[in-house]
Amino acid sequence: MADYDYDLFVIGGGSGGVRAARMASQSGAKVALAEESRYGGTCVIRGCVPKKLMVYASGFREHFEDAAGYGWTVGKTRFDWNAMRNARDAEIDRLEGIYKNNALEGNGVETFRARATILDEHRVGLVGGEEFTAKHILIATGGRPRMLKVEGMSLGIVSDDIFHLPELPERLTIVGAGYIACEFACIFNGLGSKVTLVNRSPNILSGFDKDVQDMVADEMQKKGIDLMLGTVPVALTDLGGQGKRLICDQGKTIDGDAILMAVGRVANTTGLGLENVGIELGKREEVPVDAYSKTKVDSIYAVGDVTERAALTPVAIREGAAFVETVFKDNPTKPDHDLIPTAVFTQPEIGTVGMTEAEARDGHDIEVYRESFKPMLHTLSGRDERVLMKIIVDKADRKVLGVHVVGHGAGELIQAVGIAVKMGATKEDFDATVAVHPTMAEELVTMKTPVSD
Repeated sequence: MADYDYDLFVIGGGSGGVRAARMASQSGAKVALAEESRYGGTCVIRGCVPKKLMVYASGFREHFEDAAGYGWTVGKTRFDWNAMRNARDAEIDRLEGIYKNNALEGNGVETFRARATILDEHRVGLVGGEEFTAKHILIATGGRPRMLKVEGMSLGIVSDDIFHLPELPERLTIVGAGYIACEFACIFNGLGSKVTLVNRSPNILSGFDKDVQDMVADEMQKKGIDLMLGTVPVALTDLGGQGKRLICDQGKTIDGDAILMAVGRVANTTGLGLENVGIELGKREEVPVDAYSKTKVDSIYAVGDVTERAALTPVAIREGAAFVETVFKDNPTKPDHDLIPTAVFTQPEIGTVGMTEAEARDGHDIEVYRESFKPMLHTLSGRDERVLMKIIVDKADRKVLGVHVVGHGAGELIQAVGIAVKMGATKEDFDATVAVHPTMAEELVTMKTPVSD
């Protein structure tokens, strides 16, 4: 190892890269990390964390309204975009400092605030001209938003830009209907914007259970979000100080102060120098890796959203840790991508783990247990909002194949449910568990009769 400047050079300072760099350094390796933007990556800087803070901010309008049903008198309320943005950004600055100073430099990792490029199997170059050698190179550059390829697309913004808007848009048009699009639709609707969501397919939240799709779509529309599904965007135009116009097929147009393109993400591999080592990218511009996160080049690995695996922060962290176990601790470890609990912070929230009903029917003889009801919270508030609980069971071995929840706190709930499903719990294990009453979650252990099989 003495022949190299570093035992490990990490490119990318997001969750996966930072975890790998810290753990490798703690194991005794000499480690460096280069990040061209901000430490913390998509999750901390322009994704999960600032978005969740905005979810909280957007929920207060309904809290104020619901309080009246419980005897509270709430005075006139007003939302201050700048106050929220400043408080949010101060928290992001604090977290970035923790990533850089505590997780990295505090554990002996040398950091470079610069763009890095792979020059060959063991050599990395920085944008300033410096070059370093490393026994192992880890690519952890994450992903970036994909732009819609239509005329005038430069007039739109992407999710990275949404956090830097100078003011709250009165009218926001969102193109796309995945979880990012739906989360921002709910956030800005809650903050007071008039939101229109446009999607070429007839459903929102592709890949989620159909009952979840339908329930969330219904609730979004109840809250005033205009869903234009089965509508194809064809161009964007500037209205000259009066906002932007999205032109769609069938002669439809939507005017807004901003147009958010939320049509998916691609791996952040542009200009990384992978052609120098013969690594060919996949269809999403991702880095192909094996079960141990190794590329076709023995010295080069990749973790996180830059690969074609589950694009989730906790997954990137697990992959980074497994990489260190494999390469620096002589303990070959495959990251486990099976039965990953997932939350979507729409309003109401989604919590899901395991198979959808459609996936389960393809190869399993199943029973479906489902309940939809008004939660206790809204018996006095009067709000017309419902909850969905759904369990999918394999008839043969009685194992729970999937659980899907829509309702307040679904993200918190699914973390605990995910443990049971991961352990192979059966429907009878759920039934044998005493209900916590009165809670929304007790329905998961009291549903006795399948609605379909």
